Amino acid sequence: MFALGCGANAPQQSTPADLPPLPAVPFAYARPTPIVQAVFAFAAQHPEVLSKIPCFCGCQDRGHRNNDDCFVARRDASGRVTAWEPHGLG
Repeated sequence: MFALGCGANAPQQSTPADLPPLPAVPFAYARPTPIVQAVFAFAAQHPEVLSKIPCFCGCQDRGHRNNDDCFVARRDASGRVTAWEPHGLG
């Protein structure tokens, strides 16, 4: 993960063009695709919000610490999303 705040370690703003495609999953999305895309884009751009929201779905057993972990699997050193967590799709 990366440090939040001002300076060189602050996350870069992701644009839709920067974001990886949503992962392929063997189940239907929980909401219509445009809504799912908007939620994942919000997760990419606002880790400071999602990291403060606990998760209540039981995914702590999968190592998730907060809501950001339900959507983002990896970020690069600048904070840009490089891989999504499929858990947030269903």
